[in-house]
Amino acid sequence: MAPLGGVKNTSRLTGERTVERTAAEEYLAGYRKILLDACATGRRLTRDEIEERRAEGVQAAEAGLALRELVRAHLAEARTVQGALPARSRDQLLTVVEQAVDAFAEGYERAQRLAVRQEEAARREFIDDLLYGGSDLGRLAERAERFGLRLSQAHAVAVAIGPEPYGDGYPVARGIETAVLARFGGQSTLLTTKDGRLICVAPGDKPDVLAFFAKQAYAATDGGRVAVGRSHPGPGGVVHSYQEALNALDLADRMALDDPVLHAADLLVYPVLARDRQAMADLVESTLGPLQQARGGAQPLIDTLTAYFDSGCVAVEAARRLSLSVRALTYRLERIETLTHIDPGEPSHRYTLQTAVIGARLLGWTAKE
Repeated sequence: MAPLGGVKNTSRLTGERTVERTAAEEYLAGYRKILLDACATGRRLTRDEIEERRAEGVQAAEAGLALRELVRAHLAEARTVQGALPARSRDQLLTVVEQAVDAFAEGYERAQRLAVRQEEAARREFIDDLLYGGSDLGRLAERAERFGLRLSQAHAVAVAIGPEPYGDGYPVARGIETAVLARFGGQSTLLTTKDGRLICVAPGDKPDVLAFFAKQAYAATDGGRVAVGRSHPGPGGVVHSYQEALNALDLADRMALDDPVLHAADLLVYPVLARDRQAMADLVESTLGPLQQARGGAQPLIDTLTAYFDSGCVAVEAARRLSLSVRALTYRLERIETLTHIDPGEPSHRYTLQTAVIGARLLGWTAKE
């Protein structure tokens, strides 16, 4: 193959540039002959010639060469051919070069798109295994390094939900990811989406990353919510923290919690209470069952107890939260005591009643009336 014009003997080119241009020569196989033949006959490239240039473009992309250097090499080769052509054939050269370079670039871009899709598929598979533990943990740790995570460290996971599902490439998700990465850089942080949720995985010793993520997610969604799991060590730590965050979101729905940011560490009492569901169901039924005899059912009285306990058993504050007069609230509390034989204001009785109210919310008991 003839050397590219001005490549190896031009002193102004750096050594690095010379290596890149020389590497590009491998993907010009047959290109000079195509130019000479097409220009000599005045024809356009044949289908086989175009496909040949596409195939070379695919191989060049797979080899990791830069498209700009490859195009420059094509143009340099065309200049050497131009000098060998008779004057009457030179007008055809530009048309043929345009066809050849376009076909080469098409093959290059096709390979790039395929590589991107394969990378996305590999990333999605890794994320599924990371969040659900569906792979050998040793192998998972090896794959994690490719995505900037060191699973030998402890990690914590934050999960954000919004009024609309999150998706890869959505403006809101992209904006949050950009803000987090701009603030903290890589720092072994991974942002992704799963089942319409936005997820951030960060080292367990960097809680400020997840705090910033939660702030950005809440601000961007205008009504969204973020749950943060606890930090756990090892490859399985991400799975554990992720499940804690999901459970916190589910718990917030069942308990009607209105906090925009939930920390699993602050909600540990609820899983403990719900661990023995049968015992909790018995407590709820025996303690709150009599409230169903009230006019209007049990729900208004349970709402009264919820507001009363949430306000620290301060009747004035509870009445304000329920938009009731203090007298009306007091009447409801007396009615509760009459039906259950438990005084909400008596400290020794309050724990049983409050636990039953929490259990009713955990079990969705009032919905089963």
